[in-house]
This record gives sequence, structure tokens and C-alpha cells, in this order.
Amino acid sequence: MRILVVEDQPDLAATVAEGLRGEGLAVDVCHDGDTGLEMATVHDYDVVILDRDLPVLHGDLVCQHLAENPDVEARVLMLTAAGGLEDRVDGLDLGADDYLAKPFAYVELLARVRALGRRARPAARPRLSRAGLVLDTNRRTASRDGRALSLSPKELGVLEELLRADGAPVNATLLIEKVWDAHLDPFSGVLKVVVHGLRRKLGDPPVIETVPGHGYRI
Repeated sequence: MRILVVEDQPDLAATVAEGLRGEGLAVDVCHDGDTGLEMATVHDYDVVILDRDLPVLHGDLVCQHLAENPDVEARVLMLTAAGGLEDRVDGLDLGADDYLAKPFAYVELLARVRALGRRARPAARPRLSRAGLVLDTNRRTASRDGRALSLSPKELGVLEELLRADGAPVNATLLIEKVWDAHLDPFSGVLKVVVHGLRRKLGDPPVIETVPGHGYRI
């Protein structure tokens, strides 16, 4: 999944982003509502973690704009220091898909992000399989013909997108969009390095095919 964290406390935003990246997720971060709204409408995120009390543009307005934009399919997890029942109801009425009061336990945040990812459009399947490969998207484990695979977070991310395509080719731009964050130079060659390493770890016979002009497929 690709996640956007919109949080005006830099330390909290960095901690959340670091934890999510450790789970193999691609994470972008910004610290005000105006920038967050722009990023959420330009990039294809699966989940937006949105602080409610944001500078420049309040989180309530960001949430409303995202909910009303038919081109935005990201699920919104709203964060706030106000955790009363009325506050939670207000947040959900604004269009948020879930609501988490501060302070929160990171494991709960991660569980809620994963749950929202499963509710993405189209719904993300928790278990993907094809050509003898099995990927558990919740546990972040993969195997081939019953043999456990030791994959890096980026290799798992690429494998997930290829399996999710169900035999259709996935172009490099989409892979980079889903697996890396906005700081990756699309011309850096990193994707080719990761695909090469993934092919080596998957073993023979090869299952990842290069489709000239269209990307990769399994």
C-alpha cells in the first residue's frame, strides 16, 4: 500500500512513517492541510492518515474535499487529540473512514491502516496466489511451492502488485507509484535492481516476465 501521513507534529509524523516503512509500505509525509490535500489528489494513495487539527487548511476541510472528490479513492484515518464520542461522530460524518484518538498505540494504528487497505476500492485481498506463489499481505510473508521466501520490504511490495494484477502486466510507473514514496527518482534504476533480486530469490523456473513496453507480469 501507499500511505500519506498529514500530521503537523514532525516528530510524530516521522515516527509513524518510519514504523509503516518498516512494514514494507510506501509512505509520504507533509505537515499542513493545504499540502496534504494537494498530494492526496495528485497521487494514488490507498490510505491517508489525517490529523484533524492542521495548520493552513483544517483537517475537517481536507477530509470533506477528499470525500467529495470522485477521483480520490483513498481511505481516510483521522487522528485527533479529541477522543470523545461527539468528536468521533463528527469526524466520521465529515467522510473519514476511521477515527483514532491521540495518544494511540502504534500497533493499533497499523491494524487500522491494514483494515482500511483491505477496504480499498477494489478491495485488497489478504492472501494472493499465482504460479505456486503465495503472499500473505497481513503477515508480510511469501512462499513458493511451500518454500518460505526471505524477501525485503520492497521485494514484497513489488511481488504484491504483480500478484494483485492477476496475470496482467504492471508498468514500471505504477510499481514505483505503489511501492516507493515521492522521493524516488523514477529514472534511478532502483526498480530494475529490486526485480532482479526478486527473480533470483523466487528461483527457477522463472515466473516474472518482462513485457516490452508494458512492464512486468507473473
